[in-house]
Amino acid sequence: MVSAAGAAAWRAPGRRADAWRAGAAAVAGLAGWHVVPAATWLPGVRAALWPALNGRGDPGRVALTFDDGPDPGTTPLFLRALERLSVRATFFVLGERLERAPALGRLIVAEGHELAVHGWGHAPPWVPRPLREVREVARATALVSDVAGCRPLWYRPPYGVLTGGRWAAARAAGLRPVLWSAWGRDWTADATPASVRAEVARGTRGGATVLLHDSDALCAPGSWRAALGALPGLVADCRARGLVVGRLADHGVGLTAGATRRRTGR
Repeated sequence: MVSAAGAAAWRAPGRRADAWRAGAAAVAGLAGWHVVPAATWLPGVRAALWPALNGRGDPGRVALTFDDGPDPGTTPLFLRALERLSVRATFFVLGERLERAPALGRLIVAEGHELAVHGWGHAPPWVPRPLREVREVARATALVSDVAGCRPLWYRPPYGVLTGGRWAAARAAGLRPVLWSAWGRDWTADATPASVRAEVARGTRGGATVLLHDSDALCAPGSWRAALGALPGLVADCRARGLVVGRLADHGVGLTAGATRRRTGR
């Protein structure tokens, strides 16, 4: 006959194995929840499965967006260029930068542009930190609301990587995640106005959302000049195709084709 102590000892390894498997499953589940949504970074996946996340809107329009500001040294130059072009855009700002330059944020809004949330800082997305994401996105949203005088609509995660934690943080803050349909690769050291214009043209169709940067704080030093120099040409390219360039707020992101036709008469 096996004693009670012996039976317990015999069962213990099995319990430890079950606990290990349960723990491994929990870790795998957390990793999957964190990583799987990040597949939306892939343009083909995003365009096919999540057109609203891809920034697809009114086929008669193009939304122009800028990341990583506001930057007192460069953002005013973009504002002057946009004024000359009679274009309004959406600026995805970082809370830590807006906190240092709230007057510049108010100027962006006063000139008819839109403020949106790019996060508080620009931290890499690889390690899950859902509670911190919720706090930081909420903090950035509150600051943007205060500076703009109204709640922002949009959230674009740093690096364009929308993890599970970032998705949950955006939802908790009442924001709609949106990435982009076309970009200029304007953050690189070898970017030029011509290369940025050509790169944007390759990805721009009616209904596209374009990503540029109004600051080099997180890019190659001086790379902002390529984006700034490309603006007149890329706006002219869009207008030559009959496309209106403007803010995400006016872009009809997420509308069905039928709703877009009813909204625009096309």
